[in-house]
Amino acid sequence: MRRSGSSLSGRTHSFVGQVRSVFSQKACECTYTRVMVDQSFGAETRHGDAARWQHLIAQLDPAQLTNALLPLVGAVPGYEASPIPRSEIRRTAELSFVGIIAGLKDGELGEAITVADEIGASRARAEVPLSALMSAVRLDFTVLWEQLVALSEPADAPLIVQHTGAVLRIVDAWVAQVQRAYLGETRRIADEASAGHRDAIAALFQDPPPTHERLAALSVQLGFAPGEGLTILAALDAEIPALHAALAELRRSGGIAHTHHLNGALIAVVRDDIAGAALRERAIAELRVGLVREPEGPRALRHSAGIARELALCAEPGEAGAMTWGRGWARYVARALQAEGTEIVADVRSALATCTPAKRARLLETVGDFLSTGSIGLTSERLFSHRNTVSKHLSEFRALTGVDPTVPREAARLVIGWPA
Repeated sequence: MRRSGSSLSGRTHSFVGQVRSVFSQKACECTYTRVMVDQSFGAETRHGDAARWQHLIAQLDPAQLTNALLPLVGAVPGYEASPIPRSEIRRTAELSFVGIIAGLKDGELGEAITVADEIGASRARAEVPLSALMSAVRLDFTVLWEQLVALSEPADAPLIVQHTGAVLRIVDAWVAQVQRAYLGETRRIADEASAGHRDAIAALFQDPPPTHERLAALSVQLGFAPGEGLTILAALDAEIPALHAALAELRRSGGIAHTHHLNGALIAVVRDDIAGAALRERAIAELRVGLVREPEGPRALRHSAGIARELALCAEPGEAGAMTWGRGWARYVARALQAEGTEIVADVRSALATCTPAKRARLLETVGDFLSTGSIGLTSERLFSHRNTVSKHLSEFRALTGVDPTVPREAARLVIGWPA
């Protein structure tokens, strides 16, 4: 049996000893969630036990039980600072005991106790931790058991043991109802917040953008700190589930992220705090998304999201990691020019077409690597060629196409026309 800090009378101590004796003889196991009582107890039911049990139940006083419960609840970690008024805790506790006692009389809890739903919902709205709430409501068993002990005679020990399972079953059903109500209310709270956030994030994507005052209000609603930057990620098609999983992990670690759908892409807007920075580093290494940093917050969100989406479209099959602006700007520009029907290296392609396939391959390999490194020395090392050979290939390319890869202004056209 579980005891609170209250003292028991000598008669109660004697009763506890007899109950322990019965438990040891019958090898019963008693816990808060499961009780297994030897079936032979049924054969030992004495004449008048049912009436005696009902007599004990009738003596349980909800007000006295509540008085015993409140100090215990006040000591539960996470519940002692509950914003729920003490008078409200007393009211709902007394109603709870009324329902539980009725269940003990009938042998089952029967129809759901309305106050259980009220307790679960109100504690969820008050942001009482679920673990604290469960610890508090399970104290009902402790208080009930001690008052039954106090009301009983020593000869009632077998009777109490016989009904231990019933008491636990009733209290567990009550606890489960409170828990269901709490979880249901937390889901409703999340749905309400999610709906409000969806409306707020959608407003940031409107064209024209919201006013400065409206923007400030939306930022507060979404949890974006003034002056704090954002990371915008865009995922397409098969990459969307991986982004959802990463966002779920971010939220579990306390990060803030909101999503919006834009032209077939899932856009994630992530606050640039510690958790957001961790997600950004993970995205750069692992996620196939477009990624844009927005240091000025949500003011240019629609524009930045559009760029992130275009960067996601720039990724080639088999490439890993995020397509950032630094990695994908040349592809981005090339796509934009192609969309306008502009081919900026058409003359270069035509000139190279006059070469033999082998020579064209050598020139393209050398120029492509040089555009990536900007160094004849590094290119010679990477291609296992002599520096003079690399310089010769660059000169041949210039003579053939009229474009000098070693001149930045001319090389820019090649970088965009042949993005890596």
